Amino acid sequence: MDGGGWPKPRKIESAPRDESCRTPLLVFCAERGWQTARVFENKWVDSATMLEELSPTHWLPTPPGMQTRPTARNGMAHRQRARAGYEGFFLDALEHLRTEQRYRVFADLERVAGRFPAAIWHSPQGEREITVWCSNDYLGMGQHPDVVQAMVRTAVRMGTGAGGTRNISGNSHPVVELERELADLHDKEAALVFSSGYVSNQAGISTIAKLIPDCLILSDAENHNSMIEGVRQSGCDKAIFRHNDLAHLEELLARAGHRPKLIVFESVYSMDGDIAPIGAICDLARRHGAMTYLDEVHAVGMYGPRGGGIAERDGVMHRVDVIEGTLGKAFGTVGGYIAASHAVVDAVRSFAPGFIFTTAMPPAVAAAALVSVSHLKRSQWERQGQRRQVARVKAELTQAGFPILENATHIVPLMVRDAARCKTIADRLLERHGIYIQPINYPTVPRGTERLRITPSPLHTDEHIAALTRALIEVWGALEVSSGHLQAAE
Repeated sequence: MDGGGWPKPRKIESAPRDESCRTPLLVFCAERGWQTARVFENKWVDSATMLEELSPTHWLPTPPGMQTRPTARNGMAHRQRARAGYEGFFLDALEHLRTEQRYRVFADLERVAGRFPAAIWHSPQGEREITVWCSNDYLGMGQHPDVVQAMVRTAVRMGTGAGGTRNISGNSHPVVELERELADLHDKEAALVFSSGYVSNQAGISTIAKLIPDCLILSDAENHNSMIEGVRQSGCDKAIFRHNDLAHLEELLARAGHRPKLIVFESVYSMDGDIAPIGAICDLARRHGAMTYLDEVHAVGMYGPRGGGIAERDGVMHRVDVIEGTLGKAFGTVGGYIAASHAVVDAVRSFAPGFIFTTAMPPAVAAAALVSVSHLKRSQWERQGQRRQVARVKAELTQAGFPILENATHIVPLMVRDAARCKTIADRLLERHGIYIQPINYPTVPRGTERLRITPSPLHTDEHIAALTRALIEVWGALEVSSGHLQAAE
């Protein structure tokens, strides 16, 4: 960066590292260029989200012109900060998101039981029926009549809450039955249910790694934030291998020598929809004496003859040490779990703060999840219907010339590659066509890879698919889309 009177960039080692400093610095990262950053827990992180760890090489003080934009809205924000005291920190962070067109607005929706994917949108102009195309209730099991009835009957019989943590209230019987069903699903000795899939990763990874002396965690570069937090909270050494790169993983394993190692990775990566080479990773783990931890969140219920996920489909489930999954996606309820040996599950149960100190799953939720898991072990209709409709959506959108990211899973990423334009498309689809697809932007995906993430279900009809295609053609045409990039119409 030169010209305009800017000072010469300085090496990052000379940068101030005071975590209490309110003003971010400009830092240069080889992979991303210049951006604002702060120091958090002795690491450089993106100043907007405080989540993404950076590896800068040079820095500059943030120029005054970049700290304050001379706009009416920004001027109002600064007057608010002057009055707000501590709230100024939060106003700063929110204003940063708005400036980058990444401030998220959630639609006020009301799902209609028995009519998935229909929902009621409580819009500023009033109620309106819409079609949801981005739900993670991948198979519509959240509205399956047997699942709903199981929840209702159990709530009537046992009440709505769990009564506290399991340490206080004990194990509710529906949770015990659910854990047995999940252990059987993954052909493991035991399973343990958590309040969410996020917590099961965060608590599972951190606790397992902490209990292994001198453990080195090897983590895929595209792992979900819940896994990243589990790695961070373990306090163990970590090494990041390039996404699905077996050669790089083996290089890191060999470099680690004989120290204990834990490989953490996903089966289906939810944004691009690509699949990990599970068997090959297990081969490397065995060769180098490593333990494996597999996140099957975006696969359970949908892949394998009984819905056990990609590992079951590929015949390698028995080779994975720990399988983590969710009840909140294809199974249509809420909660997360791990399945592993008795020793691993009992150790996590006994040592994980995210399990010990949080309220247990309500019995009605456990009963509904149990029915859903049991149903999908037997029924193929949902999986076959989903595959059929996913193939049709991909074929229709590809034939129409849309920039679809190819993959072999149920996720259909429609690439836009610009945050503001992605939101413009989503808004027009909802307001003009009654089609809801939430825009996906940073930090969920890297900058420049913004997209609409479409998830066809077995309950999306051919008429739904035709309507979606027509709507996207209208929006793309109205906004003059070219090669996946949008330009405002004249």
